[in-house]
Amino acid sequence: MQKQRIGILGGTFDPPHLGHLVIANEVLHTLKLDQIAFMPNQEPPHKVRKSGTTESDRVRMLELAIRDNPFFVIEKIELERQGKSYSLDTIKMLKERNPDVEYYFIIGADMVEYLPKWHGIEELAELVTFIGVNRPDYALESPYPVQYIEVPQMDISSTLIRERCKKSFSIKYLLPDNVIHYIEENGLYES
Repeated sequence: MQKQRIGILGGTFDPPHLGHLVIANEVLHTLKLDQIAFMPNQEPPHKVRKSGTTESDRVRMLELAIRDNPFFVIEKIELERQGKSYSLDTIKMLKERNPDVEYYFIIGADMVEYLPKWHGIEELAELVTFIGVNRPDYALESPYPVQYIEVPQMDISSTLIRERCKKSFSIKYLLPDNVIHYIEENGLYES
């Protein structure tokens, strides 16, 4: 039987924006994957979240952002655990739960450069295929095997969106309208 091929795009998604959706769509179609699983993390080991949003806010924004794409799903495995989320532990758990799935771990060029510092990178590189996507101002170079996919450059970040919200600047066209409405209705990211 053919293994199901799933791309994993992890992140805080605080909020999810068009850059995330473009990356997911490009990888899905370029590699002809069965699905892209957006995996919101609990507590990324390399940064501390200060936005004030809740876990349910981030999941709801993701649901809204991906709801029109039948190939996009949300994987909540990291939200089920407490404390820091290491990719190695997550992938081991996913492979235990879904032995008939081949995973493709999608990372931006910033993370490609950071791979040598990842917890358990040697073992992780054996368990998944890393898919590196270009990001402005980063080189796609790593001592680990990474398959590179060219995606349209969109210099949008969740940080930029949060900063614009704090200053009451427009965030139209940076993220889906239904996510913008959720942010406005719930007063997220206001100063």
